[in-house]
Amino acid sequence: MSSGRDLRFMRMALDLAARARGRTLPNPMVGAVVVRSGRVVGRGWHSKAGRPHAEALALARAGAAAKGATLYVSLEPCSHTGRTPPCTEAILKAGIRRVAASMVDPDPRVRGRGLKILQRRGIRTSVGLLEREARLLNEPFITRVGRGRPLVTLKLAQSLDGRIAPAAAHQRRGTSSAAGTVPPRSRGGRSRWISGPAARRWAHRLREKNDAVLVGVNTVLADNPRLKRPIRVILDSKLRTPPNARLFASGAPVWIAAARGASRQRELRLREAGAEVLRFSGEKGRVPFRAVLRELARRGVSRLLIEGGGEVAASALKARAVDRAAWVIAPKIFGGGKSVAAVGDLGVRSPDGAVRLEKVQVRRLGRDWLMTGEVCAVHRNR
Repeated sequence: MSSGRDLRFMRMALDLAARARGRTLPNPMVGAVVVRSGRVVGRGWHSKAGRPHAEALALARAGAAAKGATLYVSLEPCSHTGRTPPCTEAILKAGIRRVAASMVDPDPRVRGRGLKILQRRGIRTSVGLLEREARLLNEPFITRVGRGRPLVTLKLAQSLDGRIAPAAAHQRRGTSSAAGTVPPRSRGGRSRWISGPAARRWAHRLREKNDAVLVGVNTVLADNPRLKRPIRVILDSKLRTPPNARLFASGAPVWIAAARGASRQRELRLREAGAEVLRFSGEKGRVPFRAVLRELARRGVSRLLIEGGGEVAASALKARAVDRAAWVIAPKIFGGGKSVAAVGDLGVRSPDGAVRLEKVQVRRLGRDWLMTGEVCAVHRNR
């Protein structure tokens, strides 16, 4: 049974791990504390991929005081050589007497091996202390290595009646050029915002917490967004993204998911603009959503924010790939007709078939309302 002291030191390790939130792609957040005779003699956290792991930093800071001490770490120590040496070697060299880990590392390269190595060398080990908190902290990493896809948040801003654009905007979307340039009407402007300044500031902060943001090509053509950071992913089966789009201006990575048969000439122009084109095979020339998510996970993306239009939202939900939803609701009414729905057709034929949210929270964002929640397990792949 864990003591109150154990809980206090493990919570300290978790707090240290959280200091690097959003900066460890593709690695998990990890914190470590070295304790001897009830006193902290070393601490550390993993700050960025390629930099020393939390355990190595904490042990280095502890120095000779680590001999005979206890190491509290928020994730099982690694046992393989990557960009840095195995943490198990550093632990053995330091003379640690006991290792307490919050959870087993789900990475197939580790998954219990680190703890077994330490046990075989006579070090006492335990696992499970504050495991729930540790899993919540690294849920994106766990999703990527366990399910082979990023943790996905779907974010939309809509009117009170569930619309993301009025009829006039819908007509403009339908006439967007595929000639390779952004029309003047799409160069940005206050008229295209549904939500207010407070909601837009919140949206910027949300993007910074994710490794990549995904939109559909219709959003690029209609709104010409900057999407300054992080990695930008465009669903664009026919490579209609204009090379002069504003999303190329910042120099941050732009990955365009296209159909296998899309124009090679357009790909060349987009590559010259700075994009990387990823090609996928799918039915009727469409890009398969799940295949895109698998490729993003393979590239180390653990947290994905979807900000596309109604059809992209529908594709993600039909693929059962959305874990969380964040809905900004503006106190405006567009009416039906040809106005654009926030989510495309999901094939729902009765209220019982609707996608449901749980753990729902609602709060104000200036003049707008924000509703967030987790998609029920029956509506997502686990």
